Amino acid sequence: MPLSWNEIRSRSIEFVKEWEGESRERAEKDSFWNDFFNVFGISRRRVATFEEPVKKLSQNYGFIDLFWKGKLLIEHKSKGKDLNKAYTQAIDYFAGLKERDLPKYILVSDFDRFKLYDLDEKIDKSFSLHELPDNIQLFGFIAGYEKRVIRDEDPVNIEAAEKMGILHDKLKEVGYDGHQLEILLVRLLFCMFADDTGIFNRDIFRAYIDEHTKEDGSDLAMHLAQIFQIMDTPLKKRQSNLDEVLNEFPYVNGELFSEPIRLAYFDSSMREILLDAGALDWGEISPAIFGSMFQAAMNPKERRNLGAHYTSEKNILKVIKPLFLDDLWEEFEKIKNNDRLLSVFHDKIANLNFLDPACGSGNFLIITYRELRKLELEILRRLRKDGQAVLDVRMLLKVSISQFYGIEIDDFAAKVAEVAMWLIEHQLNEQLSLEFGQNVINLPLSGSVNVKGANALLIPWSELIGISSLDYILGNPPFIGAAMKNAAQKEDMQKVFGTAIAHGKLDYVSAWYYKGMLAITENRNLKLAFVSTNSVCQGEQVPLLWQILEREELEISFAHRTFEWTSEAKGKAAVHCIIIGISQPSPKIKQLYDYETVRSEAFKIDTPNITPYLTTGSSTLISKRSTPLSNVPKLVRGNIPYDDGHLLMTEMEKVEILNREPQLQQFVRKYGGAYEMLNNKWRYCFWLKDADLDLIKNSAILKSRIEEVLAFRKGAKSKSVKSKQSTPTLFGDIRQPHSDYLMIPRVSSHRRYYLPIAYEDSSTILADSAYGLPEATKVHFAILSSKMHNCWLRIVAGRLKSDYRYSATIVFNNFPFPKTLSQSQNQQLTSLATEILEIRSSYVEASLATLYDPTYMPPNLSKAHQKLDRVVDLTYSKRTFKTERERIEFLFKLYEEISAPLLS
Repeated sequence: MPLSWNEIRSRSIEFVKEWEGESRERAEKDSFWNDFFNVFGISRRRVATFEEPVKKLSQNYGFIDLFWKGKLLIEHKSKGKDLNKAYTQAIDYFAGLKERDLPKYILVSDFDRFKLYDLDEKIDKSFSLHELPDNIQLFGFIAGYEKRVIRDEDPVNIEAAEKMGILHDKLKEVGYDGHQLEILLVRLLFCMFADDTGIFNRDIFRAYIDEHTKEDGSDLAMHLAQIFQIMDTPLKKRQSNLDEVLNEFPYVNGELFSEPIRLAYFDSSMREILLDAGALDWGEISPAIFGSMFQAAMNPKERRNLGAHYTSEKNILKVIKPLFLDDLWEEFEKIKNNDRLLSVFHDKIANLNFLDPACGSGNFLIITYRELRKLELEILRRLRKDGQAVLDVRMLLKVSISQFYGIEIDDFAAKVAEVAMWLIEHQLNEQLSLEFGQNVINLPLSGSVNVKGANALLIPWSELIGISSLDYILGNPPFIGAAMKNAAQKEDMQKVFGTAIAHGKLDYVSAWYYKGMLAITENRNLKLAFVSTNSVCQGEQVPLLWQILEREELEISFAHRTFEWTSEAKGKAAVHCIIIGISQPSPKIKQLYDYETVRSEAFKIDTPNITPYLTTGSSTLISKRSTPLSNVPKLVRGNIPYDDGHLLMTEMEKVEILNREPQLQQFVRKYGGAYEMLNNKWRYCFWLKDADLDLIKNSAILKSRIEEVLAFRKGAKSKSVKSKQSTPTLFGDIRQPHSDYLMIPRVSSHRRYYLPIAYEDSSTILADSAYGLPEATKVHFAILSSKMHNCWLRIVAGRLKSDYRYSATIVFNNFPFPKTLSQSQNQQLTSLATEILEIRSSYVEASLATLYDPTYMPPNLSKAHQKLDRVVDLTYSKRTFKTERERIEFLFKLYEEISAPLLS
């Protein structure tokens, strides 16, 4: 175990006394540097060699005075010699060194003077032998006390994961795979981290592999097995004649090295990869993200984009800060000057228990543990009196990794999570060591890491910890939409929901929310927060899932509206997510975090209530309706051809067909839906409803195409498509409006301020990607084009990614149109609708997609919509709506007023 700083400083003073003022000769440099390393409790022979031969650029050999591979190069000169020349000479050796062996520090000396160069930070420091005790902390890298800044986006995380991934592939190629390979890689991960962070004596693992195994790798498996066995053997049970170097490996415990695994035979390339990986500075690895990268690195396809495979700390803090961390810090600030209350508070945080029931490689557990330890460090600083010595700081630590529980379906990820928790514990102990001048190493590993490899939806969470003992449930369960679930996932949901909730159209994450909310009903002090797909708070999923809030007397305690959940690395993965916190009802003000765009910073809204739509106001649930709430025409969905494209044609195909058979003109109709309307790129179709069969039979083109339609329907897997084979001349589903209609796209970009809609005549065949509103007046056009309707759409509609999914049963049928309109209001709305349509038609070359793109929307069209918005607002209320939130609160109240009599 490394020495404390106090002891190192005392030893440095003795070293100076021994060597200061003496006339030393160069021949004594070996003794000088042996004594120097002894100051730090390090045997020079274990880490560094004298007179290391190196071929320089000149092809001549030189000899490095003292060389610690990958760490330190020392060039020693006689007293009074030029130390700058000594530095230049040291740099000359670099050409003959392997990249992995290049040092991070150069130290030049002439007995009386030192100059230390930090090559990474590009700084240097000069001082005399007499001043060594005052500068001794510059050599923390020798003692194992390096100050580290752990950065999520540090390239070393990706590089290390890539190295391990390549080693994984090479071992798998030669038949070493599965669980055995996963265990081996996790053990190597631990050893390389331990090598660089003081868990082991400095670099003993890498040095042992480099110096005691053959270059062809043929004996590496045997040596690794020996090392693993030794680390699973307590010191008292080891043989007395064990090799001195092997005996330096500590007893680890934690069952990390206890499972027997087959020998993994290496070759020279594999050995080189392992040594290259070991040469990285694993002390700079972030356990919070490396686990995810390490897991992804085992898949060659995912390895190309490793930076995408972790959750950034910033996003994890969005969950844990409002869930519990902000409250804990607020409590700390109130009592930090009262030692008695501070001690009670210390006990409180040491007894909190956390569960992540989809923990992956442990990101949430790691960050949560780290933040709790930060708070504990502040407590210890307050309780420690100025100048008061602490005999053993470990006795003061109360927060433990045994407070953290995880469930993970992937056994490998679960094992990585366990090791990552040990790694973050050690990094935090390193920080504590710097703070209190003592070295804190928990070996053998103490405190259990409670990560269970299992399907969290199929086991009781109480298998890990009693629900009554649990304080917080958190995490980010799988992002799998309702339509993307496989058969096994559907079966999981059936076992969770049973007959309590119709779950077919719910996202997979809903099952975690449901189990979590049921857990709160067992322990009313329990709180949960999950990151999830935003669709659970949109459209028809809302009344299905969130009915449990009212039924079980729960509430949303905080939430983040849709934002982009990303990593901070290049090639980052981006998913549009929300965060929902749930607890028993409380009079406390709730925090709703909103975003101007999905990539902007959040701003907080304080509100007495957060609805399941993540809005303020009352928690009304909008269920599917088969008919409109208001007195308006019924919205119809477009026609579906089920034809494999044989009843459809492009503009060019239409021209070619009519050139060959002009008589088919009577059967050709303009055809389109959302894409065609928005981009003004119409297609055409054969519309053969009520057509003369003799004319169809006499057309070679129609005959060929109808035969293709029939063949497609006969061969279809879908029963509904097969059932249409008796009428191959017709579209499969026909719902064509008999009058002119308003076309409304079923999906529209989230970037648009207004939903683009357009009139089409009855001869335009409506495609399934759009709805039609028959007999729609200009008043209907005006209201559906208004900000009022668009606000409703943004809240209650489902999503396709972030784009709005318009629906008849949820959006249109539930939308509360104005109760009554005066003749004057009718005239105003009609006039403004006409104005908007005329402005649009004046831009002959511009499509609706361009006209309603916020970047390119013409000023006169924008102003016309703003005038319309003001008039539509007045048809609902005399009050002025300043924000979207005010409009939504008003619309929900109006919905309740109109729907209440209908429901009763």
